[in-house]
Amino acid sequence: MEQRKVVKAINKESFIWLIGISAFFMLIGKKMGTANMFKTMMNTGHDLIINTVFLIMAIAVLAGAFGAVLSEFGIVALINKILSPLMKPLYDLPGAASVGILTTYLSDNPAILSLANDKGFTKFFKKYQLPALTNLGTSYGMGLVVTTFMISQAGNGESYFIPAIIGNIGAIIGSIVSVRLMLKYTKKVYGTEEMVCSSSDTDYDVLKYREVRKGSSFQRLLEASLDGGKNGVDTGLSIIPGVIIICTLVMMLTNGPSDSGAYTGAAYEGVAFLPWLGEKLSFIIKPLLGFQRPEAIAFPITSLGAVGAAIGLVPKFIKTGVAGKNEIAVFTAMGMCWSGYLSTHVAMMDALNCRELTNKAILSHTIGGLAAGISAHFIYMLVSLF
Repeated sequence: MEQRKVVKAINKESFIWLIGISAFFMLIGKKMGTANMFKTMMNTGHDLIINTVFLIMAIAVLAGAFGAVLSEFGIVALINKILSPLMKPLYDLPGAASVGILTTYLSDNPAILSLANDKGFTKFFKKYQLPALTNLGTSYGMGLVVTTFMISQAGNGESYFIPAIIGNIGAIIGSIVSVRLMLKYTKKVYGTEEMVCSSSDTDYDVLKYREVRKGSSFQRLLEASLDGGKNGVDTGLSIIPGVIIICTLVMMLTNGPSDSGAYTGAAYEGVAFLPWLGEKLSFIIKPLLGFQRPEAIAFPITSLGAVGAAIGLVPKFIKTGVAGKNEIAVFTAMGMCWSGYLSTHVAMMDALNCRELTNKAILSHTIGGLAAGISAHFIYMLVSLF
């Protein structure tokens, strides 16, 4: 039974949050005007759900169907077989961990937890390796959706295929940094010898066998496509709150008034706080991430909480010239590697019964995400020379 935490109905945080929320809206309302502030919030949320959420959902449906077909016909298992020899030298994890990479890349961060509860999967792991599955899975969460979304933004003769691939490479580098840092902590807690489970009482070995649907190949193809597409719909629906709430907030902190210089209550107006912050930090951001416009800082900040909301910023950034090919590479790397880890790490570590290591997992993954973005920038610079 889930334990509940009970506190006093009214305590110190009630007053702190009341003052904080009131001050936040008063400051924005003072600059924009109260009526314009609320009107902009509603118009931005409406535009996001019509022009961004449904696009992301469509991509998630197609990506989900594609991923399910790959899994149904053993292509995922084949890729796993190829990747397995790389896991030990790169991550200090057993080959089985590559299944987790593919699972989360094709879906989302928590997908790796279904594997972590399977003894046929965990029997290959030592105790110190299991908590690092949180960092590994998060590094690739929604990878296929993020990558295909970035590629789909191409237009006017531009192609974002190479930047998106570079972003994937950056995410891989970030994942290695994150997992290796996490393992340094877990080795101190669990040692390096004890296995997760000593018994082999499992239904089947997930590395040697796979479960398939009944029926002919054509029937399995249809069912896999539809089931995968349905998972894509679930993903699309699940990101709506993040996109609407976080994106609206971030866009209002990113953009300024309308072209006329006045506030009208139109969608995407704001107080331009993040560009101001970006300018103050430009001496760090520009050499490390290569952002040409300070507004671009909004993407990695949003990725901390929800990558679905973060990619919702991209079309606007491309249209206004904030994002170019370098930014797409960096966005892909940081979006994949962080993929909303602040909103999932606590629950994932709790599910692995490693709650006490949550802070270490978050710290390791913060550094890993920065490494992903920096790597993507320098790789893009190198590729641009040819």
